[in-house]
Amino acid sequence: MPDPVLTHALLALASGVLIGLSLGLIGGGGSILAVPLLLYVVGVASPHVAIGTGALAVAANAAMSLALHARARTVKWPCAIVFAGAGVFGAALGAQLGKAVGGEILLALFGGVMILVGAAMFLRRGEGGDPAVHLDRGSAPRLLPPLAGTGFLVGGLSGFFGIGGGFLIVPGLVTATSMPLLNAIGSSLVSVTVFGLTTATSYAFSGLVDWRSAGLLILGGLAGPAAGLGLARRLSGSRQALSVLFAAIVISTGLYIVWTGMDALATLI
Repeated sequence: MPDPVLTHALLALASGVLIGLSLGLIGGGGSILAVPLLLYVVGVASPHVAIGTGALAVAANAAMSLALHARARTVKWPCAIVFAGAGVFGAALGAQLGKAVGGEILLALFGGVMILVGAAMFLRRGEGGDPAVHLDRGSAPRLLPPLAGTGFLVGGLSGFFGIGGGFLIVPGLVTATSMPLLNAIGSSLVSVTVFGLTTATSYAFSGLVDWRSAGLLILGGLAGPAAGLGLARRLSGSRQALSVLFAAIVISTGLYIVWTGMDALATLI
């Protein structure tokens, strides 16, 4: 008979690999993968504990992916820092509100948001973006308001849903600055790291983090980011491939989450 402790460790490590791969490839999907994996594969009993644990693991794995994207020079640092700085306040507020809502309802609602975001990104897939966009004194009057406003809103949604928020941050950065998708993916990891840590801290103070499972997910995540970044860079050479892939993953994942959460949504109707 398999050792349950060893089985738990192997499943958590494998889950971490998938999370790291997703973060390196599309700058998001870590928490959306982490929460179902923790609940249905690793065996965490509570949705809220899965959210808190996933947020911590995703923040750490996002930091690893960020280091790789920084070496590849795909991060627009001034834009990323302003977006994350505004978003951390929204994330702290959203996390407090999210803990008061049932975990199943949170997941189902976020699935609906993902479908809308994916559809919007799919409609924008033909836009190449402006590789030269940069936040400085000259562009600040034009870029600061949308960066700060969008960052606060996305941070609030990230904290409320208990996610790193890459699926929302990437479109938010593209909308606010018109930067190319590959740059938005790299830059989003600053916010994913910060928002995830903010959410995880809030949940940890409420005793809603499984530290052992988080450590195993982080360890497994070491294997994923480099492969994800390499694939993202290859796909970005095709004008629309990376954007279409991003939108398709967001929409399909959102549909799955809504489907699995139909009972929870029914309680709101």
